[in-house]
Amino acid sequence: MSIQKVRAYFDGLGIAGRIQEFTVSSATVELAAQAVGVEEARIAKTLSFKTPDGPILIVAAGDAKVDNGKYKAQFHTKAKMLTHDEAHTLIGHDVGGVCPFALPEDVGVYLDASLKRFQTVFPAAGSANSAVEMTCAELERYASNFRQWVDVCKGWNPPEE
Repeated sequence: MSIQKVRAYFDGLGIAGRIQEFTVSSATVELAAQAVGVEEARIAKTLSFKTPDGPILIVAAGDAKVDNGKYKAQFHTKAKMLTHDEAHTLIGHDVGGVCPFALPEDVGVYLDASLKRFQTVFPAAGSANSAVEMTCAELERYASNFRQWVDVCKGWNPPEE
C-alpha cells in the first residue's frame, strides 16, 4: 500500500507522525477539503503527466487548473495526463492518493506557484484518505525528486487590473 511507502519515507525524515488519516475519502479536492476542514484552494493536488523524458508530477493549489499554453512553454510538449493504470505503475500511487513523496527516481516533481499564497497546504500522503500539512518550503524539501517551481496553472490568480 502506498501510504506505507510514504510513512516509511517520512520515518526517515522524522515526520511520519504528521500524516493525517481520515475515516472518509480525501480522493478529490472537494472531499479532501471537507476531511481536513480547510478551503479547497489549500489542498495541494498532485497531477501526473507523460513527457518525452518520463513521468512528472505537478503539485498545484486545489483551485488551479493546468494552462495548456503555459505547460507547453515550460515542458516543450503537450500536457497529457497519465491514465489510472499508468499512475499506479509509473508513479507508485493510485489516483486519489497520488502525492510527491516516496517516488521512483525517474519521476520529477514540480511545484506550481499557485501554492505560494498559503502559509500551509495539504498534499495527499499516498492514499485516498490521507493528507499531511506542510509549508511550501517543507513541501519543496520533502518532495521526492524536486526539480523546480513552475507557473503552469490558471484560474487561481486575482484578475489583473
